[in-house]
Amino acid sequence: MPGVADTASAQEKIKIGFVFFLSGPGATYGTYARDGAKLIVEALNAGKVPAPYDKVGINGLQIEPIFVDEAGGAQKQLAEYRRLVEREQVDMVIGYNSSVECNAIAPVAEELRVLTNFFHCGNPQLFEEVVTKPEYSFRTAPHGTMDQVAAARYIVEKMPNVKTVAGLNQDNSWGQDNWVEFKAAMLALKPDIKFTAEKFSAPGAGEYGAEISSLLSTPADVIYSSFWGGYVDALALQAKVRGLPEKSKMVLSVGSGTVDSLGENAIVGSILGARGPHGYFAKSSPLSDWFLKEYQAAYKRFPPMGAYAAAQGIFGIKAAYEKTASGKPGKQGTEAVVAALRGLTFETANGYPISMVLANGHQGIQVTAYGTFGGWDKVKDAAIMSDVRVYPAECVNPPNGVRAVDWIKSGFKGAKC
Repeated sequence: MPGVADTASAQEKIKIGFVFFLSGPGATYGTYARDGAKLIVEALNAGKVPAPYDKVGINGLQIEPIFVDEAGGAQKQLAEYRRLVEREQVDMVIGYNSSVECNAIAPVAEELRVLTNFFHCGNPQLFEEVVTKPEYSFRTAPHGTMDQVAAARYIVEKMPNVKTVAGLNQDNSWGQDNWVEFKAAMLALKPDIKFTAEKFSAPGAGEYGAEISSLLSTPADVIYSSFWGGYVDALALQAKVRGLPEKSKMVLSVGSGTVDSLGENAIVGSILGARGPHGYFAKSSPLSDWFLKEYQAAYKRFPPMGAYAAAQGIFGIKAAYEKTASGKPGKQGTEAVVAALRGLTFETANGYPISMVLANGHQGIQVTAYGTFGGWDKVKDAAIMSDVRVYPAECVNPPNGVRAVDWIKSGFKGAKC
């Protein structure tokens, strides 16, 4: 009957499960990711996103989002993932900031054959150890190695006389692995560097008085921390009250989050990263300028890094989906979308492309940036970031097939800086 197929196509939707921290300490990151995802989904469904994402929805199909709170631990998230797949029958899942959750979910994604985009968790082990031959698991963001390598390069460039370094990180895979990589990077760049203290806090802790007291008693030139979300906010506030930044330069690899949350109460003079060129490190482009304008109009604030990360997660999927469709309307098979996403380069909301070149095309790399927080511009209601340094992707990410820590210890063999 004429028109029946057209009606069915019009009613067909792409169902996406979005999993972000919406409660607990991670919510200072996850709620911004949710806001960014909502903005992008609504704009795509209305056909209001500029090129190359100006086609309505995903391949002309409306996006139906289902938001899930990542809080509650790995076992809860495993159950939620299965619910999304089996009961909600989502076409794909985009989410997970915690490396613990990514490690737990990835094998199940492979088992259930569901396209799953781990949009921003950072542990290199996801594809080095947990799922070594991924098929349905992707990460449209660089892993955390670039954070440590770029931090070390920035420190040595801006503080050539640095002699001592201490660390305060979470006692889990994320914190332990980051500290190992950061130490290796510092030693590769400055072999005579001394490490005065290595502190690890219990995951979920929000009180760091004992650790701060210890760091105050034997101050180092630099204190490195990979705390994120509400954890880094709490650390920054407590360290500032105790005067720790007056004795040691604070280097926070996910520290732009403190500016997102604390504003003028963030630590002036601290060296901050954003897990990529997000937020204040974004580059002007038609797409990034549009995102900045729309986010500010919707939420009355500068878009934080979590919003950028969520946007690039969606754009990566959309780019792959429409590449495999080649103009063919309607839903596309998961296998075809997976094949298109593998090795893809796509544009992002921060103005810099992502290239899916590691883990045999399942892991992205991108430039990253560090800068120094110079205070708060009350007129612009925005941070003042100075001494911003952008590092090429090939400078701070290992080559395909090389373990991250081995690459660092080799002296960054093959790096293009």
